[in-house]
Amino acid sequence: MSYLKGLCFGFLLLLSQVALAQEVLSYEQYLEWVRFYHPVARQADINLKFGEQELRMARGGFDPKLFGNYDNKQFNGTEYYDKREGGIAVPTMAGVELKGVFEQNRGTYLNAERTVPSNGLIAAGASVNLGQGLLIDQRRATLRQAEIYKDLTQSERQLFLNDLYVDATSAYWFWSASYQNLKILEESVELAQIRFEAVKESFVQGDLPAIDTVEAYTQVMNRIYRFQSAQIDFVDASQSLSTFLWDEEGQPLNLIDGVFPQDVLAPIELDYDQATLRGLVANHPVIRITDFELASLDIERRWKAEQLKPIVKVNYNFLTETVGQFNEAPFFENNYKWGVTIMTPIFLRKERGGLGLTKAKIDFKQNDRDLKFLQLQAKLEAEINNFRTLGDQFGVFNANILGLESLLEGEQIRFQIGESSLFLINAREVSVLDGRLILNDLAAKRKIAYAKMLNAAGIGFEE
Repeated sequence: MSYLKGLCFGFLLLLSQVALAQEVLSYEQYLEWVRFYHPVARQADINLKFGEQELRMARGGFDPKLFGNYDNKQFNGTEYYDKREGGIAVPTMAGVELKGVFEQNRGTYLNAERTVPSNGLIAAGASVNLGQGLLIDQRRATLRQAEIYKDLTQSERQLFLNDLYVDATSAYWFWSASYQNLKILEESVELAQIRFEAVKESFVQGDLPAIDTVEAYTQVMNRIYRFQSAQIDFVDASQSLSTFLWDEEGQPLNLIDGVFPQDVLAPIELDYDQATLRGLVANHPVIRITDFELASLDIERRWKAEQLKPIVKVNYNFLTETVGQFNEAPFFENNYKWGVTIMTPIFLRKERGGLGLTKAKIDFKQNDRDLKFLQLQAKLEAEINNFRTLGDQFGVFNANILGLESLLEGEQIRFQIGESSLFLINAREVSVLDGRLILNDLAAKRKIAYAKMLNAAGIGFEE
């Protein structure tokens, strides 16, 4: 019996520590903390920067460019040439490149076509693609794809947050269920201990045989063992939950003593019905990501198709010695230079092959999208069925526990009038105990199933 007293003393010490718990970490508070400080949530936010920087790089293709060139040759005391040129080129979204150039050249052996007035010559004009590049060119295609990629990172971010939502929810409700199970087993040990003391006193008084004290003693030992197992489960669940707790500085937090979860049996608000979720699956982040990939491939297809056209590039520049003379320069009458470049491959095998490859990629991605959509629909239906079934099981088991408690109460009455035994009382009590533990697990699984159902429809942490 001294061993039993030691166990009971240790158990009561543990109960005193549990009684110190004073603060409830609610499910909503916990999710809010995870949403803002968990590394995956931070990574999801950082993922947006990838799209922003890709878009910035693509916009750089339309940045004005300054250029300059200086070329000089001296030989045997003779200045062969001294060529100076500087200017600015401005690409536009219309596919027209505007240019402004100033050149100043001199020298004994300067090429005649490079001869300009002594004060220099100013040229201002544009380069226009009339064939390939008229509707879309490499710069515009890259910019549009970067804009699509920026939108794609939004969907990737939501996908990260949705998965984090499910994982965090699972950890919380398993923690809550393990805590409630620990409390139930704590009560069962107390009850068994009280009964043991009562049976032992009855034995001393001669009302019960010694074998009943052994029966009561084994009940206490069995329940202490189950309590210790529940204690291990609770510690494991607490450690798992701690992996989702981080502070503002990005440092991991440990779940302190005195903090416990809300009751797993407490109802939570169900914001979405099944019909709404079925309608939302078409907008699932996975589908949106695939749609963005298809849109990007379509931009690539348009650019590949554009390359089948011949290159027809026209350059025109007004020429003047001073900036103020531009309004005096009639178009194609005097003081100008212009030219045209025409080029096209004979067989276009590279261009036609590139276009065909892009079309094949689009077909492949479209089939992949159709498959993903069917898979998401099937997954959602499975999660809806799982949630509905767990709800039914919860209702059935809750009613079953009420029946088991009635049977236990009746058995206790029979025991008091001498028509039952301690063995039957214990059997009824164990049935109620197991039922309450199962009910907690069902409640946790049902809440987790709701989160998984939302995830299957593409919902998680709200924006």
